[in-house]
Amino acid sequence: MAGSGIYTPFSSIYHHSKRGDPEEGKLLVARVPVLDPEWSGQRVATEEEKLESESTSSPVTDSGFCHSESCSDASSVPSSSATFTSFMIGDPFTFVLLNEKEGRVKVCNGSFCCHLQYKRISQGDSEELYAFGAFAGLHTLDGDLSLQVCALVRCAGSDPSSCGQGVEEAETKMDFVMEGKFGTRYVYPSVLESQMVIEEVKHFDKSADGRVTLKHSDMTAGLVTACLYGQMYHLDHE
Repeated sequence: MAGSGIYTPFSSIYHHSKRGDPEEGKLLVARVPVLDPEWSGQRVATEEEKLESESTSSPVTDSGFCHSESCSDASSVPSSSATFTSFMIGDPFTFVLLNEKEGRVKVCNGSFCCHLQYKRISQGDSEELYAFGAFAGLHTLDGDLSLQVCALVRCAGSDPSSCGQGVEEAETKMDFVMEGKFGTRYVYPSVLESQMVIEEVKHFDKSADGRVTLKHSDMTAGLVTACLYGQMYHLDHE
């Protein structure tokens, strides 16, 4: 799959195509707002100042999962001991399998931890294998990028070693709340459905202490991947 778009803090338009689609492409046109010159001239706070500032956003409480607690409450979401390492896009993710129909899991890669509360909605006799993973470190495939990533993926087969391999189709739908505490404010959410269709993110929340929450439900097709993708731009030159 490949694509491009025009993105602003207020709206986005994009086009993507997959194998078998017509090759002529599509022209995208958008009116892009100009940033206020007084705003753009303000001093930009450092990453540390942003993370230390007082949170102005509350954790998701209307998800039907987390209720009055944050999904990352360490007392209620124990780390899973049944973790394994598998490579995804060249990076060694720490994964945990989602063996139950619904549940809560926590997985850490070093000191970076990701939290997930999920409910599977299987179609027919589908026994697709899913895993939840975390990665924090230097991505070196096709360029060097400092990343922090939480990812929910459909595995390519029934063996855990297939988790992280390329998958284009899925039957299992998933309601979930995903959360991580990131060391950057540049965190991008994505949800990909069967047949490589981009699903519009239903709820995405950031708090000033670095906690980022992605909530999604009522999928129209099976879940291929969902992730919170954090880019640590301030570390790229170190």
